[in-house]
Amino acid sequence: MGLLTKKDAALIKDPLFDNNPITVQVLGICSALAITAKLEAAIVMAISVMFVLALGNVVISLMRNIIPSKIRIIVQLVVAAALVIIVDLVLKAYAYNLSKTLSVFVGLIITNCIIMGRFEAFALANSPWRSFLDGLGNAAGYGIILVIVAFFRELLGTGDLLGLGQKFMGHPLLGNPIPGEMSGLYALGYENNGFMLLSPMALIVLGIVIWVQRSKNPKLKED
Repeated sequence: MGLLTKKDAALIKDPLFDNNPITVQVLGICSALAITAKLEAAIVMAISVMFVLALGNVVISLMRNIIPSKIRIIVQLVVAAALVIIVDLVLKAYAYNLSKTLSVFVGLIITNCIIMGRFEAFALANSPWRSFLDGLGNAAGYGIILVIVAFFRELLGTGDLLGLGQKFMGHPLLGNPIPGEMSGLYALGYENNGFMLLSPMALIVLGIVIWVQRSKNPKLKED
C-alpha cells in the first residue's frame, strides 16, 4: 500500500490547493507581502518555514500527552523559537547577506499564525507521522504562494530571476535593456516596472493569485 494512505496524502495535497494557508485561510500574509520582492528570499523563507513547521509539529505531537494544557501555548512558542534560532544561525553561517535581507522576518516565524495554528489544531491531537505530513503540506502550500508572487515581482521588476540571465547570458532574461543593444521584450518597448518591487504590488499580485485560484476551483467559488 505504500507509506501514505489516502488520508495521509490529503494532509499534503489539501493545503496546496483547496485549503491553502495563505489564499484560503488567509494566514501568514505579512511575510508573503514583505519578502517576495526577490525569488531567492521567498524560496529560503519557504524552506525555513517548512523546517520549523514539519519538525515542530513532530516535537509537539511527541509531547502532546505530557504538556499541561495551561502552558501549552508557552511550550509551543519555546519549540518554535528553538527551531527558528537554528534556522537563523544556519543562514548567518552559510548565507549571511540573505540573512540580512530576511532580517526580522526569520524571527517572526515564531509567531507565524500558520505555525501556531498547526501546533494547536493538529499536532496536539495527532500522531508524529501525521503531524509531520500536516506540517509538510501546510508549509509547502505557504511556500508555493511565496514563490509565485516573488516570481512575477522579480521578473517584471528587474527583468531577471535569481540573476540567471546576467550569469549565463550577460543580460536579464527578458532581454538586453541597454540603449542601442536592446533585445527581447526591451526591443518592443518594455521597461522594468519598479513598482513591482514595492510592498503595495505584493498585495496586488497576491490578490490576483487568490482571484485566479477561487475562479478555477468550484469548491472555493461557493465561499
